[in-house]
Amino acid sequence: MSRATNHLLALPALVATIMVCGAGSATAQQAQTRSGFWAALGLGYGANMLTCSGGCRFDSDSKGGSGTISLKLGGTPKSTLRLGGEVNLWVKDVAGVTEAVGNISGAVYLYPTPRSGFFLKAGIGVASFELSKWHTTPSADGVGFSAGLAYAFRLSRKVSLTPLTNSYFGHDGDLKDGSTVAIPGIQHAIIDVGLSVQYN
Repeated sequence: MSRATNHLLALPALVATIMVCGAGSATAQQAQTRSGFWAALGLGYGANMLTCSGGCRFDSDSKGGSGTISLKLGGTPKSTLRLGGEVNLWVKDVAGVTEAVGNISGAVYLYPTPRSGFFLKAGIGVASFELSKWHTTPSADGVGFSAGLAYAFRLSRKVSLTPLTNSYFGHDGDLKDGSTVAIPGIQHAIIDVGLSVQYN
């Protein structure tokens, strides 16, 4: 594993430390109230540890670090619990071919302390790997899982700025080019850190 990847994998611990320290100053923020509809849009940077079966392997250019984007929305049954759906996407351009890897999940967001912005997330859904070049977009889809933690810093009564660390995994299956298996048994494991803007 490269030194750059090792450093990137250490970032979630750094973000977690920042969130825990930030939680201590929560009294200086707007009150943490949660109800009704919510939505969030985030950007980040993540390491993708792609693997495949049958003796194949991805070269370093096809995995490693790249930009991520996330979109989340849902409802709030109670102040310590939110339910929703989210899309997490890692995208990288490799020699003119665009790789898009990610998860679409139904998720649970748990706030252990009602007045704090700290929360944990776990989800399950569909995982996907897709290559795009010119007019062809072969893809592989399978089962995916996600987990993460974050802290929502209130900017106003309805808007929060949320540093986060996120992990999503997928058993994408075989990538087919027509009827031929081009890449067998693809799996992805992505760890990213980022910042999102959350409404409510």
